[in-house]
Amino acid sequence: MVFVNSMSDLFQEDIPSDYVRAVVDVMAASPWHIYQVLTKRSARLREMLSGELREFANGEHIWWGVSVENRKYGLPRLEDLQKAPAAVRFLSVEPLLEDLGRISLDGIHWVIVGGESGHGARGMEAAWVTSVLRQCQEARVPFFFKQWGGVRKKQAGRSLDGKTYDDSVICASTVPESSRTRSDNQGTGRATLPHLDQARHSSHNRVQG
Repeated sequence: MVFVNSMSDLFQEDIPSDYVRAVVDVMAASPWHIYQVLTKRSARLREMLSGELREFANGEHIWWGVSVENRKYGLPRLEDLQKAPAAVRFLSVEPLLEDLGRISLDGIHWVIVGGESGHGARGMEAAWVTSVLRQCQEARVPFFFKQWGGVRKKQAGRSLDGKTYDDSVICASTVPESSRTRSDNQGTGRATLPHLDQARHSSHNRVQG
């Protein structure tokens, strides 16, 4: 899995559209990789996927995501992502800075949640995380809990109520038919895309002992 522009933003306003197109061309030409493209410039993402990048929107190996850290900035990005044509949409709810309340997960295929880390990291309450988890379970959207964060994130760990949450989503076109997650295949912690394979998103939790 390749995390594109991990320290920057492909859809930043000053990046020429031709450059964005060149990057996406490389991703399209290498379908044996899974690419994660995360942005805070959701309006431009929606505009380009609906326009000049439309031919790449349905590429199953290119996952398009937005940051959702709070209600003021994050929820409008979620709405932009939902309006954008895409085979795979994911949310990076990291750092989670407040309770998001009820959110719509329509058209979302994966949710990642984590706390802020490093010097001056702002705290994250367990209730905020649990709220997102419950909503993912209700919507049958895979949920991945990355970390509690903090100044000493390794010590804080990534256990939530004594469990780790490692759910993910895989593309049906990248795995053999016999290996695809189906509604009767429980406990894998992975789910193929619902529009490609009728799958149930199972909550795969490992109890730490």
